[in-house]
Amino acid sequence: MIENISWNNQTLAYIITADTSIEKTTFITPPEFKQQVGFVVYPAGGEIVPHIHLPIERHIIGTSEVLLLRKGRCLVDFYSDNREPVITRELKTDDVLILIAGGHGFHMLEDTIFIEIKQGPYARQDDKERFQP
Repeated sequence: MIENISWNNQTLAYIITADTSIEKTTFITPPEFKQQVGFVVYPAGGEIVPHIHLPIERHIIGTSEVLLLRKGRCLVDFYSDNREPVITRELKTDDVLILIAGGHGFHMLEDTIFIEIKQGPYARQDDKERFQP
């Protein structure tokens, strides 16, 4: 299952549950998002021709994150850009969370390990603004 978490017509996140089954190449995020996430599907014997990625300059505002829950269970609280609570969801082992906008916080229900993917390291200590809901 792929769930779009939204508030006032703004996508805050996507949750891709571990049991999601995809038959063909499918991108979850639309092309205008600052980070593209999708499934790329090849049949047995398929190939990807050797290639390099050219140095293309990109201008990105903000930081989106992709979290792969490798182990454990947690609750994730989603907030609007105005820091208003929107919804809470549980993540389990092998679920993927794509964070696009708004705020978020986590409560670990078990020992938890994430793999985090974002557009480079945080640039400075004020990249995040912590808040109390």
